[in-house]
Amino acid sequence: MNSHVKTDAAPIPFIDVASQRARLGSRIDEAVARVLDHCRFVNGPEVTELEQKLAAFAGAKHAISCSSGTDALAMILMAWGVGPGDAVFCPAFTFCATAEVVPWVGASPVFVDVLEDTFNMDPASLEAAIKVAIDKGLTPRVVVPVDLFGQPADFDAIEAIAKAHGLKILCDTAQGFGGTWHGKRTGSFGDAIATSFFPAKPLGCFGDGGAIFTDDDDLVPVLKSVREHGQGVDKYENVRIGMTGRLDTIQAAILLEKLTIFEDEIAARQRVAARYNEALADVCVVPVVDPRATSVWAQYTIRLPHGVRDGLAATLQKEGVPTAVYYRIPMHRQPAYAQYPSAGNGLPVCERLSGEVISLPMHAYLDPASQERVIAAVRRALGA
Repeated sequence: MNSHVKTDAAPIPFIDVASQRARLGSRIDEAVARVLDHCRFVNGPEVTELEQKLAAFAGAKHAISCSSGTDALAMILMAWGVGPGDAVFCPAFTFCATAEVVPWVGASPVFVDVLEDTFNMDPASLEAAIKVAIDKGLTPRVVVPVDLFGQPADFDAIEAIAKAHGLKILCDTAQGFGGTWHGKRTGSFGDAIATSFFPAKPLGCFGDGGAIFTDDDDLVPVLKSVREHGQGVDKYENVRIGMTGRLDTIQAAILLEKLTIFEDEIAARQRVAARYNEALADVCVVPVVDPRATSVWAQYTIRLPHGVRDGLAATLQKEGVPTAVYYRIPMHRQPAYAQYPSAGNGLPVCERLSGEVISLPMHAYLDPASQERVIAAVRRALGA
């Protein structure tokens, strides 16, 4: 690894929420002030308005807001009655929330390998995992494709497998909301879709939040009941086990303002990714987007030869360029999940990726000059 270049320049933000905040300016303050004035902090009018606008953006019949992306996943499994003896198929190269909710309902996650190029669920490994689940006496119930780093999973192949095996499809688009597959937004395919509005997400609030999308009219009242303690005719009748899963009205008001600039921010992210790809393709393995898809680039993640990543990160840090690793340990190797089954080949791609990937600064406000600093630092560090 080459020696670094000392710089007095300010560090580059990994994710720049402050620039977005400055762009929206008084609009956020005014939106929050309206909620403070009407004092409907739970289930206020902004929540209903946001749900309508999210559904329209995604091309879904229904959007049900909730307290986090994790709770969105859990609410769907609860509404479907997934439980003990059931198998839920999850990629092993993902954030823990994808699989975390499965044991909550008493079911078993079954881990699936991912593809070398897109990092998303490998359909062939899914087939193998279904066989493993059946051999272990589990009932295949749900597959959870993840739109990792902003790119939709191979919905065509996964839908065909799900149909053949009678599986529900729960799309985890926590990182991918706003991306497209065959021109359709994530949120408009699968039996139900979960997303996150964690502040670091491409569409994020100023706290925590999430949403569920579905075209299933019958699922909506069940989800709303689960969201409100399993209530029936009112909050004092409980017809099922539920949770407290509401989105705060203040967060809904903030998201309404952010949604107005979201398409422009997606386009900006795509320009940033294109500049990275052009400038770095000769020194590392740059991300690949399936030609059927568009990505919202929640992360920009490169691959390096094993053993190079930590040195690159240390060198870049000295030059004011932050990095992050998603994910150092695949799910099937996490201590809390080691007892759960996986597709029977050891998930070699997940194992390999976990030692090779590193993410560079990515956000809609990464101007060309700042990005050139990142690019130049990476190229120096890799000896280019």
